[in-house]
Formats: sequence, C-alpha cells, structure tokens
Amino acid sequence: MMIIRNILTFLLVCIAATTSLTAFAQSSLALALADGQHVLFMRHADAPGIGDPPGYKLDDCATQRNLGDAGRKQARTSGQWLKGQGVVQVKLYSSIWCRCTDTAKLLDMGGVVVEPSLGSFFDDMKLAKSQNEQMQKFIVKALKDQPGKPLILVTHHVNIETYTGKVVNVGDMVLVKVDAQGRYLSHTLYPSPI
Repeated sequence: MMIIRNILTFLLVCIAATTSLTAFAQSSLALALADGQHVLFMRHADAPGIGDPPGYKLDDCATQRNLGDAGRKQARTSGQWLKGQGVVQVKLYSSIWCRCTDTAKLLDMGGVVVEPSLGSFFDDMKLAKSQNEQMQKFIVKALKDQPGKPLILVTHHVNIETYTGKVVNVGDMVLVKVDAQGRYLSHTLYPSPI
C-alpha cells in the first residue's frame, strides 16, 4: 500500500511539473507580444496555386486565388492554437487580398482591419522596398496606439521574406522583435499547427 501511495505521489508531482512547464512555454509568446517590441506575422493559410489569376480584382474575391478547405481548417486551428498560448485581445490587421482577410477572420480573434502596407507586391517586386518602409511606419504607429495589446499581421510570403529574410510556408507565424523605427531585429518561427 505504501509503495502504491509513493508511486501515485510521484506521478502527481510529475504531472504538476509538466503542467507548470507547459504553461510557462505557452505563455512566452503572449508575454513577448505584450511587451511593445514584438509583432506576430502570419502568412495566409493554404490557398492552392501561385499568385492570382490574370485580371483578378481586389474587390472581387471570386477573381482571386482563395483558401481551400485545408486552408480554412488551418486558419481555424491556428486561432485555437494562439488562444491556447494565451494570445487574446489582439489588434488584428490583414492584407486586402481575400485569402488574407479570410485567414484573419477564421482565426476568430476579433475584428479585422485591412492595412494597405500588408498587401502583396508579388506582381511588381520593384515595390518591395517602399512598401516595406510603409509597413515599418505602420508597425510603429500600431504598437504605440494600443500598448500591451498583441499585434498580429496577416500577409503574404513576399512581405514576410522582404522584412525578415525568412521564407515561410502557408500558415506559418513569425514572431519579430522590432526596434523603435519598426525595423526587424530578430525572429522566432512558429510553424503552422497543422
């Protein structure tokens, strides 16, 4: 009986320790996003294909490359994962492209605001430098406007790669530490949870 009690006590201690470590690990993302020096970029969820069809229109989702079933599931799962990390009461901004706004909405983390500096320049890579500078200015303003609220930006691979130098897969998230001018300092990659 004493052996069983000792084994049960040991197991309970192990479970408690594991739970505490998991809670600590889960809160590190939320803590970073609340410090006013970090931004979470997310590449839109899975949208089959590359680029957009010829003649697409930004005000007509039917003309664009859009999320598929896997992408919608990926976006919902990402939102659940973020909430599980303690990331709540966020400021959520998106590119105007429907695959980005749909991803942002499916995260189910509150209202989504379209931000022009997050729009794709895949069709004209000459815009990369100027748009990246506009995005940096936006980041500074957004971090100052509501200090302590996590800032999540749903955008495209070209935007993330230009800003961080990191190529990411669909649905991946990149936690970026920024300087006072909104410039990239360092990053941590969070692969898509599915």
